[in-house]
Amino acid sequence: MALAIKTAYVFPGQGAQRVGMGLDLYQEYPSVRNVFDEADAILGFPLSHLCFEGPEEELKRTDNVQPAILVTSIACLRAAELAINKDLPSPTFVAGHSLGEYTALVAANVLNLRDAVSLVKERGRLMYEAGQNNPGGMLAIIGLNIEVIEDICLHNSCTVSNINCPGQIVISGATDTLDEASKLAKMRGARRLIPLKVTGAFHSILMEPIMEKFGHVISNFTFQPPTIPIISNVTAQPLNDVASIKEELVKQLRYCIQWQPSVEYMIGTGVNSFYEIGPGRVLSGLIKRINTEVNTFNISEIADIIRLKNLNKRI
Repeated sequence: MALAIKTAYVFPGQGAQRVGMGLDLYQEYPSVRNVFDEADAILGFPLSHLCFEGPEEELKRTDNVQPAILVTSIACLRAAELAINKDLPSPTFVAGHSLGEYTALVAANVLNLRDAVSLVKERGRLMYEAGQNNPGGMLAIIGLNIEVIEDICLHNSCTVSNINCPGQIVISGATDTLDEASKLAKMRGARRLIPLKVTGAFHSILMEPIMEKFGHVISNFTFQPPTIPIISNVTAQPLNDVASIKEELVKQLRYCIQWQPSVEYMIGTGVNSFYEIGPGRVLSGLIKRINTEVNTFNISEIADIIRLKNLNKRI
């Protein structure tokens, strides 16, 4: 008997951006043009131009890159829904890495495009301001386990901010404390240290000053109950109602992104196929490091869609 396919859609977060993302889909699919054109109108500036042509320095600013990745990911989803149609399996769960959780909310019909773009623009603005007021950063540590990294953080004011996969954990903190943590990690045998290209110490105590403000922002938007369970970044458990989703979005600013536990939860319920929808292939790589048995597919450009259509024809 063939193994039943159980699918999850996952959506990337900040760091997945690249100049040119979404351009080939924009040129090919009217539904994608509609997504980018609507986003440009909502934001009052040509986000599409920033995605397609840069400059890179402007694109990677937190207040720009967050709506840019959201919109590109939604455009990828709309293109796949149109081009692959009935051959695109419906998801049992949706999940996103940090910012990607907002794309998951659109996929689960919790937010419409207009509200998601507006909300993420405000999120990016507040996070950028928090980074300017309390300068800090994020550091990926490769090759150490969580216990060792937590011990390193005890010796300074850093915080574990992303548990991505076995052997890849991210910490956040003020610039000087990150320097100290980096030295300790080298001493403890870290294979590699990768400073992330972000403008603040996200998912750490340095984001606490904006939590109440963002809670007020969220109260101005209309949320619908999800039509698909969303896996929480904070608890790695399903979010099934509006109140828990709103609470999640505020907590997510400050607390650790539990990506590995989220993927493990989905696999534990029988999910064996993950579709990473949006720019880049970061999440697919993390998922394969968590479990080599599952299948991963990417939808970020026309070549991916053609590949999936041909795969479905063979099946």
